[in-house]
Amino acid sequence: MAGPYDSFRTFFLRLTRLTRNDQVVLSILAVVIGAVTAVGAIGFRELIHFFHRLFFQAGPNSLGDVAAGLPWWQVLLVPTLGGLAIGLFVRYVLPGGRPLAVAQVIEAAAYHGGRMPFLAGLGAAFTSAASIGVGASVGREGPVVHLGATLASYTVERLHLSRSLLLTLLACGVASAVAASFNTPIAGVFFALEVILGHYALRAFAPIVIASVTGTIISRIHFGDFPAFIVPDYMIVSFLEFPAFAILGMLSALTALLFVHSIFFVEERWRRVAFPAWARPAVGGLAVGGIALFLPQVMGVGYEATNAALNESLDLTLLLALLVAKTAATALSLGSGFGGGVFSPSIFVGAMLGGAFGIIAASIFPEYGSAHGTYTIVGMSAVAAAVLGAPISTILIVFELTGSYEVTIAVMVATVISSLIAREAGMKSFFFRQLEREGLKLDTGRLEGLLRGISIRQVMRTDYPVVNAVASVAEIREKLRAAPDGEVYVAGSSGRFLGAIALTDLGESAFDPSIDALLNAVDLLHRHPMVLEAGDDLEKAIKLLESADARSLPVVENAETMRLIGVLYEPDAIRAYNQALLHARAVEHGER
Repeated sequence: MAGPYDSFRTFFLRLTRLTRNDQVVLSILAVVIGAVTAVGAIGFRELIHFFHRLFFQAGPNSLGDVAAGLPWWQVLLVPTLGGLAIGLFVRYVLPGGRPLAVAQVIEAAAYHGGRMPFLAGLGAAFTSAASIGVGASVGREGPVVHLGATLASYTVERLHLSRSLLLTLLACGVASAVAASFNTPIAGVFFALEVILGHYALRAFAPIVIASVTGTIISRIHFGDFPAFIVPDYMIVSFLEFPAFAILGMLSALTALLFVHSIFFVEERWRRVAFPAWARPAVGGLAVGGIALFLPQVMGVGYEATNAALNESLDLTLLLALLVAKTAATALSLGSGFGGGVFSPSIFVGAMLGGAFGIIAASIFPEYGSAHGTYTIVGMSAVAAAVLGAPISTILIVFELTGSYEVTIAVMVATVISSLIAREAGMKSFFFRQLEREGLKLDTGRLEGLLRGISIRQVMRTDYPVVNAVASVAEIREKLRAAPDGEVYVAGSSGRFLGAIALTDLGESAFDPSIDALLNAVDLLHRHPMVLEAGDDLEKAIKLLESADARSLPVVENAETMRLIGVLYEPDAIRAYNQALLHARAVEHGER
């Protein structure tokens, strides 16, 4: 009996036969991906709310306020025992044994052609929802991005599409997930383009917009059309404040660097301690609970405290205390192994920094100082942009979350400055730093991903010089004259690859026909040290060609049969390499 994906694939194939316009087909798929991932994002948020009600009797975005009235033992016990349960789940159930978020989506786009493991993605979403649900100081944007990408990848892989289409639709899933989770359709589009794809090709832009709009509509049907934060109408009092906004941008970069380094510092300390990984989240949860006894606002996503800062409801001392406490709580949570993202904690920290800076600036220059809520918005964007390495999408996210467009120029000034300083300090983004710590380099990863998408079968030649094991020297000599690389390949009666013969292997027989009858191919061949298998890709082939300093490599069916099926020549590999580069550039410029 055909399943839903089989039925949809049949419909999709019929559709592609009916229309020659790929963009129409891509747009229809974008609607499907947008709807699927939006439902997933809604389910993720509802799962978080379920855990909050279960463990804290707290409604949406009220964990910090509710935790302030809970008994001390509950504030300590829930994140501790929750951390223990999450640690055991990650260790023994979650495929891969680690929480997953945005970095793994970027890795999939760069290295794996957009393919993501489905069960690991669902398990990671559950881990992150549970982490937020028990009070860990983490964000929900990273997990929802990963979930959206996982659902998109799973759906698209059933259709057996090309790598470029799969990547575009992966980005559609990310855009829809961000839009549905945060009610930010514009930011969802630019986050997918800026962070996941790394380019703004028109061919990708249109379906991503469609997916983001689809996700937003479905989300608004379920949650309603409300911004995440209710913010008064702030305005810039004087253009003389812009030096202050620039200084805030510098401080935001420093804060972002400390925020990111604190996470990796805790993670590194854990790696050096002989302590079971499954028990680390319990210790991290206990530490977060200890901080929450004094500052309960640090628990969970923290939107209620961010909203209070935006509405100027926090004094200077509390703003500074929460800045330090949230940084520490997030480092302890993510560094110990809880699942979650960094966006919500980073805008929390940025809001506290901006609010504190605004109060201080207003006390020094009261006649020129805007409301410190203005500086809160600016700080949110500047810190988050430096952490995410995505200034454009961060500016848009903050605008859509707050609904405040009056401070646009100030936000842009501070955000650009903070992003530039962070990059000059060697931090392209938190996600890139995560991947670098795993030995992955995104600068070369996207190209390697392209090469991995090219099968050896697409590049190898099947018309190559080959002789059997008992071929005479005269026959070998004749084949060598036409060999592109000066080698003839030897195969047994069953086609099994035996070796190769170069002109140098002939020795005296190369010029002495009188001994032709005394030797045959099996006497002259040399064992080829390296072979390619039919299932290999162009990336492996190029590396083998370089390491062997060879002009060609034999291709066998598999390592068991060793049946010779073709030869890969270096010029053909280079030609395919260049074509992959040209295709990638054409896609980025919207030409394909």
